[in-house]
Amino acid sequence: MGNKNKIPILYLVFLTIVLSGWLLYMVKQELFYLFADRMPIAFTMLFGSFIAGSSPEGSAAIAYPVFTLYLKIDPRIATNFAFAIQSIGMTAASLLILGLRLKLDWLYIRYVTIGGLVGLVFGTYFIVPLVSPALAKLFFVSLWLSFAIILWHQNIQKQRIVQETIIGFSRRDLLLLVSFGFVGGMISALFGTGINIFTFCLMVTYYKISEKVATPSSIIIMTLETIFGLFLHAVLIKDFQQESLNMWLVCVPVVLFFAPLGSFVMSKLPRLVLANFLYLILLVQFVGAFWVLEPSGNHIFVSAVTIVFGVILFYFISKQGDERLRQAQ
Repeated sequence: MGNKNKIPILYLVFLTIVLSGWLLYMVKQELFYLFADRMPIAFTMLFGSFIAGSSPEGSAAIAYPVFTLYLKIDPRIATNFAFAIQSIGMTAASLLILGLRLKLDWLYIRYVTIGGLVGLVFGTYFIVPLVSPALAKLFFVSLWLSFAIILWHQNIQKQRIVQETIIGFSRRDLLLLVSFGFVGGMISALFGTGINIFTFCLMVTYYKISEKVATPSSIIIMTLETIFGLFLHAVLIKDFQQESLNMWLVCVPVVLFFAPLGSFVMSKLPRLVLANFLYLILLVQFVGAFWVLEPSGNHIFVSAVTIVFGVILFYFISKQGDERLRQAQ
């Protein structure tokens, strides 16, 4: 397995190339003045990238509501920035994960990614123009909170069984992973992230995969998704804004270090500590969304209904997973 305390050469090469290129460009173009007005953005990404590297939540899960609702950045700029900056931070984190040879579930990665790429294209063209980002964000943070409740309930059961890979994989599982990936891709089209946490929910509740395996696997998936998302907006649609580029330039050196740092810390945490960390992130995300959004009575009602519905849904999925596991064994 190699020495897991040694910094992988894959990450060091990527760090050297990107940091050198970034520094050369910033000096040649005299762009360091960009930092003056964008320090809150860099500070936000310090926390966002660490969480992206250490959990199934992408950095945009933290950054998107801060940028759009607190810093008043246009949602389209925030989404494009998310794809761009995660293409650096999450690639760095993924290279560290691969270099450390952390346990991954490649069936999960392969089929969710296939569905996710299709969902990302579909969501970009057909869903994003129709959906209010603020209301959608409230819905999803409420849904993720309901998942956290069920995951917590699972983990307080002393007899909980966890797996390191999907057992008894069948054509039905292939279709399920592709379908969840497709929906996750549409969520990512809205916020620049989402497929990772959405499919993570399926892996740990239905397939009973350990958080120690599902977390780095979800990071690999989001890395592939975000690179394609950047290509989609910058090359095909060509709607990548100058402000997104300026924000990206300010945050590159931050995410290069803090996203892989998050992955390194994640690799050292016991499974239950990692799960507790995830509960905290999802709770903070939920509270933060309410604080920034200041939802109306109707929105609070939607959130409450979503939490109740989500708890029932994930509990049902968990019970179905228990039955599947018994049959597979």
